[in-house]
Amino acid sequence: MIVFDLRCPSGHVFEAWFASSSAYAEQRAAEQVECPLCGDRSIEKAVMAPQIAAKGNSRPDAPSPQAIKAALAQLAQAQAKALETSTWVGTAFADRARAMHDGDAPVAQIHGQASLAEAKALIEDGVPVAPLPLPVVPPKLAN
Repeated sequence: MIVFDLRCPSGHVFEAWFASSSAYAEQRAAEQVECPLCGDRSIEKAVMAPQIAAKGNSRPDAPSPQAIKAALAQLAQAQAKALETSTWVGTAFADRARAMHDGDAPVAQIHGQASLAEAKALIEDGVPVAPLPLPVVPPKLAN
């Protein structure tokens, strides 16, 4: 996975994860990348400043790289466990979640993909959904 700092024309800067640089380029060209704050799809890579600790400029309360790595590993393990007990529904996620909420389909644990607009509409309608903290790829693309 590659992490990019991205920026929309409104100046919102956010982080996004992609399987590769070409995956970012393809998704951006297809206007599948949008600002999570305003929904704008005119996204560009933001200038990234290197994080260099200067002598006397470090924060004593900042977690160590090892602590961050351990926390991410725990988060990944917890998410993997949750994904094992749910079913991948791909781009049908929003429709399946809404059908379960409306009582038109049996309730089940699912995960999949939804656009920002679809996720916002589900939340506004009271459908209980939550983003996964780490990126998830379809099972056929998993390592």
